[in-house]
Order: sequence, then C-alpha cells, then structure tokens
Amino acid sequence: MKLVLTCEHAGNTIPKAYNKYFKNSEAILETHRALDLGALDLFKTLEPLADFKLYSETSRLLIELNRSLHHPNLFSEFTKQLSEVEKGILINTYYLDYRTTVENAILNFISNNETVFHLSVHSFTPILDEVERNCEIGLLYDSRVTKEKAIARAIKKALKSINPDLNVRYNYPYLGKADGFTTHLRKKFTKNYIGIELEVNQKFADNNSMDEGLKQTLLLALKDVLNSTSY
Repeated sequence: MKLVLTCEHAGNTIPKAYNKYFKNSEAILETHRALDLGALDLFKTLEPLADFKLYSETSRLLIELNRSLHHPNLFSEFTKQLSEVEKGILINTYYLDYRTTVENAILNFISNNETVFHLSVHSFTPILDEVERNCEIGLLYDSRVTKEKAIARAIKKALKSINPDLNVRYNYPYLGKADGFTTHLRKKFTKNYIGIELEVNQKFADNNSMDEGLKQTLLLALKDVLNSTSY
C-alpha cells in the first residue's frame, strides 16, 4: 500500500500580484480562515512515511483547493469579485496545478497495481459559531466504502492504544463524503484508492506548530497501520 500525503491548507501565502485584494486584512490571514493552523507542522512529521507528498502554502482565501470547481466557496469574499479571466488564471495556476500533480501520482501508483492510501492532513478550530467542537482527532471517510471504514477503524484503534484518553471521532467535525478533494478522487479512482481526511483540533496548535506529543502519537499510529494492514 502506497501512502499519498497531502495538505491543502498548509499556509496563508498571498502571491504579490493579489495583495491588493487583501489590503487591511492581515489579521484575518493569521486565523483559521486563511490556513489550517499547525497542519504543515504535522504534515512534516508524517512525511517520512509517505511514498508521495505535496502541500500548498497558498491561502485558501485566494482559492480553495479542497472544494470542487462548482462549489460556491471556491473563491472567498476577497476573490469572488475577480473577472472570469482572472479566476481562470487562479484555477490554472494554483488549483489545477496542485490537484493534477496529486492525481497523476495516484494514477501512477494504481497503474502499477498498487493500492493508494491518501491521507489529507487538516486541522479545525475548536469553536465555530460559538459552539465548541467535541473532538480532538477526526477521521473523515465515506462510510459506504468498506476499505475506508476499515482503515479509519485501524487508525483509531492504534491511536487509542497509544493514548486511550484521546477523543477520536469518525466523520466529525465534517462528513467525509461532503464536497472535497478526497470525494473527487474517490469518484475518479473507483478501485485501489482509499481516501481519509485527518482533522486535528487546533487547541493542540501554538504559533502554527502542533503539540509534539500528539505528532508523535499520530506518527506511531500511522506507522503501525501501514505496517500491519494490507488492502
């Protein structure tokens, strides 16, 4: 099984040509709205396990890499007003470049009769709309896909064996079959593709770094799953 590791919301970079659209918005660019806090740090901890890895440091507020092209939130309030030509440039330069690179890597593995386990690394804000999220680690998958269900359960079991106190939930705080990159890939690669989104509570993140103990727990758990299962 080949591990494809991605992180769609690794940074809050706004390319210089688009700075004018984010004037006086520096504060927002430092929040969870612009990036997944701590996700890149976690990604780099898990990197040694990957057979292919890719992350994007372009802010989701420029263009949302984890949404389909028809999704109403593909562009944020900062870029919705761009012309269709300008939006097309963003799509080709950032969105398609990233997603096509990942798709080609997966296609290459599958063409060689390999099974791909794609882990998309994310983090989530502890409180949204004044409601506290009751979760520390979320594993998002399509419950209709037997192999995804099995891998999600194996990850949770491995995590709990290392730290029984961790609050690990399935398809929370989002649904794994909602619009997203793994959902798209699941439809594109109907065989030999297993897509899981890893969501980690940002209460473990400080100054865009993830808690060291939690990172090591996730690293050990994933290593255990990769070494002990075959699909």
